[in-house]
Amino acid sequence: MDLVWLLCIFVLFFEELSLGWSKPDADADAVTIGAIFTFSTINGKVAQIAMKAAENDVNADPTFLGGRKLSISMHDSNFSGFLGIIGALQFMETDTVAIIGPQSSGTAHILSHLANELQVPMLSFTALDPMLSPLQYPYFIQTAPSDLFQMIAVADIISFYGWREVVTIYSDDDHNRNGVTVLGDQLAERLCKITYKAVLPPDPTVTENDVRAELEKGVLALRLHTPDSKRKADFSARWNSLSNGTIGLNPYGLYAYDTVWMIARAVKMFLDQGNNVSFSNDTKLNNVGGGALNLEALSIFDGGKQLLSSVLQTNMNGLTGPIKFNPDRSLVHPSYDVINVLENGYRQIGYWSNYSGLSIVPPEELYAKPPNRSSSNQHLNSVIWPGGTSNKPRGWVFPNNGKQLRIGVPRRVGYRDFVEQVNGTDIVHGYCIDVFLAAIKLLPYAVPHKFVLFGNGHENPSYNELVNMVAADVFDAAVGDIAIVTNRTKIVDFTQPYIESGLVVVAPVRNMNSSPWAFLRPFTPLMWAVTGVFFLIVGVVVWILEHRINDEFRGSPRKQVMTILWFSFSTMFFAHRENTVSTLGRMVLIIWLFVVLIINSSYTASLTSILTVQQLSSPIRGIDSLIISNSPIGFQVGSFAENYMVEELNIPKSRLIKLGSPEEYASALETGRVAAVVDEQPYIDLFLSNHCKFSIRGQEFTKSGWGFAFPRDSPLAVDMSTALLTLSENGELQKIHNRWLSKRACQNSGAESDQLHLQSFWGLFLICGVSCVIALLIYLFFILRKFKRHSQQASEPSSHGSSSSARLQTFLTFADMKEDKSRSKSKRKRNNDLMNGGRNSNLPGMDPIC
Repeated sequence: MDLVWLLCIFVLFFEELSLGWSKPDADADAVTIGAIFTFSTINGKVAQIAMKAAENDVNADPTFLGGRKLSISMHDSNFSGFLGIIGALQFMETDTVAIIGPQSSGTAHILSHLANELQVPMLSFTALDPMLSPLQYPYFIQTAPSDLFQMIAVADIISFYGWREVVTIYSDDDHNRNGVTVLGDQLAERLCKITYKAVLPPDPTVTENDVRAELEKGVLALRLHTPDSKRKADFSARWNSLSNGTIGLNPYGLYAYDTVWMIARAVKMFLDQGNNVSFSNDTKLNNVGGGALNLEALSIFDGGKQLLSSVLQTNMNGLTGPIKFNPDRSLVHPSYDVINVLENGYRQIGYWSNYSGLSIVPPEELYAKPPNRSSSNQHLNSVIWPGGTSNKPRGWVFPNNGKQLRIGVPRRVGYRDFVEQVNGTDIVHGYCIDVFLAAIKLLPYAVPHKFVLFGNGHENPSYNELVNMVAADVFDAAVGDIAIVTNRTKIVDFTQPYIESGLVVVAPVRNMNSSPWAFLRPFTPLMWAVTGVFFLIVGVVVWILEHRINDEFRGSPRKQVMTILWFSFSTMFFAHRENTVSTLGRMVLIIWLFVVLIINSSYTASLTSILTVQQLSSPIRGIDSLIISNSPIGFQVGSFAENYMVEELNIPKSRLIKLGSPEEYASALETGRVAAVVDEQPYIDLFLSNHCKFSIRGQEFTKSGWGFAFPRDSPLAVDMSTALLTLSENGELQKIHNRWLSKRACQNSGAESDQLHLQSFWGLFLICGVSCVIALLIYLFFILRKFKRHSQQASEPSSHGSSSSARLQTFLTFADMKEDKSRSKSKRKRNNDLMNGGRNSNLPGMDPIC
């Protein structure tokens, strides 16, 4: 039906044209191919000369086509798509096996339906519309790189120079419209866009006069790249004689020559396979009343499918380089020369290839290396831009109409280090403002702007409302301490975060280092109990294993109990004096000493941390304990923390209390008005630099950051993000942070916190002192009792009248006297004999336990 529709268009004109055109006599020994071009154009003239040269070169070898000759019939479409269609119909009447052309993509779309129906391969090196799909038009073949690759190259160049918005100027025809559509898709992949499409009427006169004069003063252009070779050099040397010096050679002449040879090689393969060139009637035309159209002359090429397959199997080296088709029927390794067009000439500044992108090295030298399309591997030589400057154009600027960007800035009441109004004026400064101004200086274009304060000045404004005003075009941007949260990103575009932020909990804390019993804190009560029990267990086990064979573990029951206790607890300090002689005893002792070593090391490390690192205590341990406490919670006015706690954490709104400044934070926490404050990390860091009675409890329970807000799809958001990353990499962002937010630490922190005070140890001294006093009292009790006995035995009647000083002197002398061990031992022996009833307990091989 497509063919019928096309034929009906030509009913009124075909008869008249056919009167002036006669069907040539068919040459049985010739293989006819047609060519449809506008030969008055530069490309048409060059193509005509090149195709004629290729025809002669093919026919120079009579055996190449098995004695047949190649005949190219030329048809001039004369800028008319209609005449191009008429020429194609005429070729279909003359048993043409293939057609070269048409020159325009618009005509190619129509003729491709005709080629599909009559199975005549159609090859074109100028109709390069990317929308000419091989699936829809299987008999149409592009023998030069599709404009798809040209648009990719253009997009890569735009991205290379950092441009974000593009204005396209193109002729309003199918070819150019489709190309611009593909360009838009490619730019979108690179976060660029076409902001305006300047459409020109499809009139070559208008294009020449109105556009070229301006564009040729300083532009970048792409030219099909053809690698240098001996065949190309020889053909270039022949060109002057071929053209009689009337026109210069361009890449389209090379592609025209190669296209003829592609058909010739395909025909040779077709004939070598034993196929014949034959045509048959199209049965679909039998029921169509053609009138004077002579539709019966339109015949199907019987070998069209085989010839098409032979063309697609082409693998040769032509004037344009290696020629081979990919599975998608595109040519391998499409590439372009990047040309810097000057007012009086041009200069080549590099290359583009689909293999490695932009480079200053010819693409054929890169094919042997692995492909590398990374941004760091993209290079072009310097460009002379309009005005003779080498400075890269900014790409786009804001209209110079006196209008400045209205940038909304929150009028803060608290935490003015971030954003502050200067003395009631419209001037603002602060950390966020300095970051914005530093970033905007790095943009490749000027951004005139003015800050507009938002808020009543009595309390912090709502940041959600500020962002909504950007989305509503009341403000062109919003700058300040604006958290990037989900509901805001749905209506505006944010830049890269310039500072990390997240919600944290701050609460009052008590310093635990002042406790006199701090030395007990490394272990829990259970740990202390288990450790003590194991000291006793190990002592008893070692005594059981040693007492029968080791004299140091023998003696009276009291002595052995004391030995067990002494041995057990002295191992804590590796100070035990008793030697173990049994193998089992030594094994148990070694293992226990290893355990004691670990316990001592852990205790020492923990105690060191407790005494040297500030230990803070609070009933609030984080957001989870705060939620279940049912205590009031403070939040900053205007912050997203309120909505987050209500909507995400399901905290009743009645528990939330608005606070507007660091002073209100401190007052509410000290008086117990709130149990804790939930706010973003940067605010809390600044708050804690001056309020050391409070501390962050737990970890951040949200992760976000602060950014600048712009309307959706604003190129400023992307460019400002790049500038912020640059500030971060060169250290300028940290310098701004240090200038505004690095405040002095609390007075009780720093070196003073590393000093240890008596209040942390007086519990230990108390224990030691009490034990000394108790030991002295016990000793004094026993020495007084002994002195009394000694006085009764050694006293005489005359001594009762001695003075108190004499008795004190006697007591001190007695206390200083060494006790006679032999007498006490004899006394104990007599007591033992009495207890044993005079029996001798020293049986052979047995030692008494007691």
